[in-house]
Amino acid sequence: MTIRRGKKVRKQRGRRTYGRGCSKRGRGSGERGGTGMSGGHKHKWSYIIRYMPDYFGKHGFTRPDDVRRGLTVINVGEIDENLEKFVKMGVARQAGEKFVVDLNKLGVDRVLGGGRVTHQLEVTAKSFVDSAKRKLEEAGGRAIAG
Repeated sequence: MTIRRGKKVRKQRGRRTYGRGCSKRGRGSGERGGTGMSGGHKHKWSYIIRYMPDYFGKHGFTRPDDVRRGLTVINVGEIDENLEKFVKMGVARQAGEKFVVDLNKLGVDRVLGGGRVTHQLEVTAKSFVDSAKRKLEEAGGRAIAG
């Protein structure tokens, strides 16, 4: 018993030319007009204009890497979850019930307000989002910008 792989082809069965005009045109790769994008500026130009209008030419502008500046951010919830790790790294220390965290040592630019704060945290960073400040103060800590 033979196992068929793929779908059985039913189209054009019983037709002599299989939609190619004459039977010679189906032999080899002579009627194809090239593979891939060849002929895109010649005999396949109408296809390019209709289906791929943005294929040719330059589009947009990419800023150089030395000009780009990406912000390094962290959520207050991540600070709260990783306190033990930060203490081992020397970024944070415990002072009584409070944890004093200096994110400038990590190179963090901004503190975002995602997550929950369950410890009293005194966080120092370059900038804070308003929701991050609010969550830190509600938990009994504070945000120090600088």
